[in-house]
Amino acid sequence: MAKIDNFYLHYTPSLPIAIVSAVVFTILLCAHSYRLLTTRTWFCVPFVVGALFEVLGYTARAYGNHAPDNLIVYLIQSILIFLAPILFAASIYMFLGRIIRATGLSSFSIIQPTRLTKVFVIGDFLCFNIQGGGAGLLGDPDDKTKMNIAKIIILVGLGLQIMLFGLFMVTAVVWHMRVLRHGKTREAAKQFRWEFHLNMLYFVSIIITIRSVYRVVEYAGGTDSYLMAHEWPTYIFDALLMALVLVICYFCSIQVIPNIR
Repeated sequence: MAKIDNFYLHYTPSLPIAIVSAVVFTILLCAHSYRLLTTRTWFCVPFVVGALFEVLGYTARAYGNHAPDNLIVYLIQSILIFLAPILFAASIYMFLGRIIRATGLSSFSIIQPTRLTKVFVIGDFLCFNIQGGGAGLLGDPDDKTKMNIAKIIILVGLGLQIMLFGLFMVTAVVWHMRVLRHGKTREAAKQFRWEFHLNMLYFVSIIITIRSVYRVVEYAGGTDSYLMAHEWPTYIFDALLMALVLVICYFCSIQVIPNIR
């Protein structure tokens, strides 16, 4: 492979924005780690690991400002930033199962809670490996064949992730509508504010889906597209949205499920 002066192709990563992003995700990492250890809600471990990915990814991106020709640094930031949202999704999938179980209304779910977590987490793991494999092939921009293969693999992984979130939303909405239709809201409400937290899951699911759609458009457009040629969309449609997911889930999701961990 010929020496490449800049793996980011059209720009050099912004040092200030990368540092700010790393600091923000470090704060969120510490917050989620503390909450995880104090509440022992182990299904939130993927939030912590995902936040760590974001910290390391944006730290590497900051270093890339001084070494845009460093392949290892480029791959670290590409892979970790790219994969973090999949880990956030894993906790969200598990949280839905716990909401359903805690209300005692599992019979209304089209996928039983005991299987729900397995189905979505296995699908999430598949997305993780597909997208990680594709991102790992991005180290040689001059090899057009390899780049096209990487793009196809990444797009397949992103498409699968969007489909998985679609199935997740259908599962959640169908259960929600059945509970409302059968007048079981009062019974469920005795347990905790389940509907508020279910709406929170809808919201963060939409946020992650928006990010995934952005990545689909980015990679489908190729290396010369506007999204590839400019850095700001990554921070708006990935960093900012993922930070928002962590903030929302920190304040809304941890301590609400009685006797379910």
